[in-house]
Amino acid sequence: MNRINELFLKKHKEILSIYFTAGFPELNDTGRIIKALQASGTDMLEVGIPFSDPMADGQVIQASNTVALRNGMTLKLLFSQLEAIRDEVHIPLVMMGYLNPVMQYGFENFCRDCRKTGVAGIIIPDLPFRDYLKSFKPIADRYDLRIIMLITPETSEERIRLIDDNTEGFIYVVSSIAITGVQKSFDEHKQEYFRRINAMNLHNPRLIGFGISNRETLNAAFANASGAIIGSKFINLLEENRNVEKAVKKLMSILYNS
Repeated sequence: MNRINELFLKKHKEILSIYFTAGFPELNDTGRIIKALQASGTDMLEVGIPFSDPMADGQVIQASNTVALRNGMTLKLLFSQLEAIRDEVHIPLVMMGYLNPVMQYGFENFCRDCRKTGVAGIIIPDLPFRDYLKSFKPIADRYDLRIIMLITPETSEERIRLIDDNTEGFIYVVSSIAITGVQKSFDEHKQEYFRRINAMNLHNPRLIGFGISNRETLNAAFANASGAIIGSKFINLLEENRNVEKAVKKLMSILYNS
């Protein structure tokens, strides 16, 4: 069974997914970060593919992409790093990247190497949904990969239901129409958006991302979805600490002990 589906069958609430940019802060940190986060109790990991124009991401993740590319990270190298630790990884891995580098690699080659290295899902924010249905989904299905779609406060109910009917794994609920970044709390407007999505009774579980950085925003995500995705806060901590284990320990302290 696909590891994403397996996770949501076993655990229905308070799922924690962490994003990091492969190749940041150092080129060979990928394996250390994955193993440290897995050991911390993280349920799922989102592995960012560095790209020169990550349009959905804020300054923190954009900067980490620049550093990773400067360090020499490539998709080919990333897959070799994932293959080296495959037998040590037991939680779902989701690759997050933009269409350009994925298409340069070749989508079927990309899916084949995802399957080979234990990757369970893919997020491609700039993949048009029509192209997903026509060309990408059939190939991903052959390799038992879940293509995860994002929704925002401006996504229509019709489109949300179309996504729900044609995807598996989970739906990524973007907390706002802004780019990624750190927020101290979710205001009533965002809470109402979460409640509206819950009232739709979708069959796919949802994870809330963008802006989650502390216990308050984490608990708000847990209360309104199956779990949360954290990215910018962890990237900041990696930058500040320059030590993977210390950054992971600090993140968990902020989320659960503050």
